[in-house]
Amino acid sequence: MRRPGPDTGLRAADLHSSLSDPLLDVMNFLNEVTLRYPDAVSFGPGRPYDGFFEVDRISTYLDTYTRYLEEDLGRTPEEVRTALFQYGRTNGQIHELVARTIAQDEGIHTDPSGIVITVGCQEAMVLVLRALLADPDDVLLVTDPGYVGITGAARLLGAETVPVPEDGAGLDLATLRTTLAAVRARGKQPRALYVIPDFSNPSGTSMPTPKRHQLLDLAAEEDLLLLEDNPYGFFSRTGERRPTLKSLDTRHQVIYFGSFAKTCFPGARVGYVLADQPVTGDDGRRTLLADELSKVKSMVTVNTPALAQAVIGGMLVAHDCRLRDANKDLVDFYRGNMEALLGALERHLPQDRWQVRWNVPDGGFFLVLTLPFAADNAFLEEAARDYGVIWTPMSYFYLGDGGEHQIRLSASYLMPDQIEEGVRRLASHLTHRMGQG
Repeated sequence: MRRPGPDTGLRAADLHSSLSDPLLDVMNFLNEVTLRYPDAVSFGPGRPYDGFFEVDRISTYLDTYTRYLEEDLGRTPEEVRTALFQYGRTNGQIHELVARTIAQDEGIHTDPSGIVITVGCQEAMVLVLRALLADPDDVLLVTDPGYVGITGAARLLGAETVPVPEDGAGLDLATLRTTLAAVRARGKQPRALYVIPDFSNPSGTSMPTPKRHQLLDLAAEEDLLLLEDNPYGFFSRTGERRPTLKSLDTRHQVIYFGSFAKTCFPGARVGYVLADQPVTGDDGRRTLLADELSKVKSMVTVNTPALAQAVIGGMLVAHDCRLRDANKDLVDFYRGNMEALLGALERHLPQDRWQVRWNVPDGGFFLVLTLPFAADNAFLEEAARDYGVIWTPMSYFYLGDGGEHQIRLSASYLMPDQIEEGVRRLASHLTHRMGQG
């Protein structure tokens, strides 16, 4: 292979093949469109609404955490200084507070030693995939359509991902079983399945409770680990609360990803993974998967920033480790936004007169609109430039073909009047396009 000289730069062919994958250009394209058309109403971001953020609360939460260290844990001033200013424990400092929180909010009871505090949930995914996908024949299964963060992380690690389609109630279990058989028939090993059971990104679908039990039973039968991601579980539109897979897990089948991006604030970049699976070494010594992830983390980020952990820790302490109660106003806001989006679609895109349809999620941030024509990058550019509205093509979220006639709308980052105006603009664009057809 010819290597470039010092004056010729680098060739893309000499870089990791994942960097040429179109998947890794998705977010850059969306960011560029948003920056070029700042006055457009954007249904693109899956970010939390920042109107609830208050800058002065950060110092308050930091003070709360400092008092917690001094008064509850009995730390000396020197120990507090070290906890805030030094690198700290690789697996994190607020693991005990996180364990209390998920016990009270989700009914997940675990020893804190099984929790790794990470730099956002994205790092947690990278750590877990690096640890689990140990052999070139190991395969990660993902829901299709699915979250680009997990498929992107797998591609960066050179791991094969295999799609499993959703039906109207989340993962299609019958197809999962046949997919597992097909993967093994190729001489590959299905290692884990990534799933968002509650209000998934991008489709907004949710898995009924009986199906969760069926998935756990199938995973046990097939010797398959489940990677459960739960960023949206609090934000029910209907008020129904379903148990997490992890709270139902009696066999250590589920590795649980959590994040404080939606329930606290994303700027802290604090997430976690609950990896309480026993691991037995060649010498017979038993550890937890969390301990093994610590080894990977020490070579990736060394540790999660102590100050970010302190702010999140202070929030947990301030709310008695009950984030469901603390997020009641946010739950109401997102419920109202989803209702506003559904109502605006009914007013401006009535399904009895339009060749469009959409799903009605039980909660979360997203829904999917299906169109009678392709919704590609060119159509998105036209929507932003000529009609002042931005959305996300669903084709971005499929591993292969799929979603070419669908768009994702996010209801999280806008006010109801902006949602109404954005849907009105979208309807104008669709009217023009269908008139041309």
